[in-house]
Amino acid sequence: MEPQFSLPQRQSAIGVLIMFFNTLQKMLRGLGPLFLVFVVKYDSEFKQYGYAAIAVVLFLTVLIAYLKYRNFTFYLDDENREFIIQEGIFNKTKTIIQLDKIQQVNINQSLLQRLINVYEVNVDTAGSDAKEGEIKAVDHKLALALKARLLEVKSQQKDFLGTTVADEDILVDESSMESESQLFLKISFRSLFKVGITSNYVKTFTLILAFFTTIYENGKHIFSEQDLDKQNKNLDHFFTRSSDIAALVFIVIVLILVVNLVRVIFKYFDYQIKKQHDNLLLSFGLLSTKSTIIKPERVQIVTITRNYFQKKMNILELKIKQASSGVKQEKKALIEIPGCNEVEKEAVLKMLFDKAPEKGLMLKPNYRKLVFSLFLFIFLPCTAFWSFAYYVDPEVFDYKYVMVIYSLFLLLILVFGFRNNRLYVSDDFIIKQSGAWDVDNSIIEPLKIQAITTSQLFWHKKANIGSVTIHTAGGDLSFQLGDYAKIKDYVNLWLYKIEISNSNWM
Repeated sequence: MEPQFSLPQRQSAIGVLIMFFNTLQKMLRGLGPLFLVFVVKYDSEFKQYGYAAIAVVLFLTVLIAYLKYRNFTFYLDDENREFIIQEGIFNKTKTIIQLDKIQQVNINQSLLQRLINVYEVNVDTAGSDAKEGEIKAVDHKLALALKARLLEVKSQQKDFLGTTVADEDILVDESSMESESQLFLKISFRSLFKVGITSNYVKTFTLILAFFTTIYENGKHIFSEQDLDKQNKNLDHFFTRSSDIAALVFIVIVLILVVNLVRVIFKYFDYQIKKQHDNLLLSFGLLSTKSTIIKPERVQIVTITRNYFQKKMNILELKIKQASSGVKQEKKALIEIPGCNEVEKEAVLKMLFDKAPEKGLMLKPNYRKLVFSLFLFIFLPCTAFWSFAYYVDPEVFDYKYVMVIYSLFLLLILVFGFRNNRLYVSDDFIIKQSGAWDVDNSIIEPLKIQAITTSQLFWHKKANIGSVTIHTAGGDLSFQLGDYAKIKDYVNLWLYKIEISNSNWM
């Protein structure tokens, strides 16, 4: 029997357990420093107060979780075509989502949800950064039925080409879609391993640094100053030996590779892409599984990312941006396909664009772009360093090797980034190439451009150089200091194509 979504629905009874762990996680996040103090300062006198505090926290967590579960309901208002979620304990809130603005309905499953056999339903829209629909615990049948109802299109509504279609041509039962789907692409464990050891070095290093910095800052509040001074002296003695520094660098590199590898495998394990009619269904995840649908007509930007190691291993990463509004929405709407080879990349691109994009005429940035970058990121910092060392604190000269390494590293990054900075224009595609190590090729179709901004500083007029920014519903692409006359010609051509086109991808 099909659920009656016009009546208020509650989550599965086991959903109170999900609410409990979510509430407990938030409490531990807020009370983390106090809990750390209890662990470090543990003694017989402090024990009774600590256990009493833990008991109070658990009691409040159970009470709050139960009230959240009881007050959480969702239903469909068919008359106004709205999906409504009501929640809250003391301050009751009502989230209203218009069905016409729903872009995706994702069915996900975390490790805990998998253990208790429930699913999470997330509703994404492309018109707001505000809170959207999130239902933590429903059974699989209810999740599929709800997804089908939220994505159904009523009769006499127009499709993305502007033609009117019948209700039976659009309304698709989710379970039948799964049975009719055919495997389009499967990312092997070997490909995920290659991606894990060849990507996100800087991001992972930043996360590791932030982790140890947080531990150090929290330790300052727990340990005495004498203990910290002793540890600092040990670190100073450690860094005086070159062998210890080399060992530390090796450990950091290994840690980065291990963290990267674990993250990629856990996030993208068993990555499958299935073809359902004209759409792509993506499912992946080891502990937390995610399922989402890509509609080719809603794809805004496709970015192909590859570095030197990945090129040698014949792998690359695809990043797909759909319609969004704002930075938060762009991150949420970003879909990644890791570990593709050339053949698989061509197949995905043909599915999304009906043809494989080709690079057309090339625009290169003027040499002034590189000169300005060198001035801003190398000359100014070096000048500030030497000036401070000469006029303020001569001891800073002892660290001049750091500035030398910084300058050489930035010089390589800026030179390679300038060499890779290109804009390719063909009749059907615009491709922006950028990046120093990870080289990105971002592809858009001119018909999906929402706005174009051109700019030229007055001292660039004589050199005939300027910049252009292409705005789409999935983000912006910018190309700076290129041939301004050619840029204006291309802008006029793109605007003309948009004006005469009957396409309505929204």
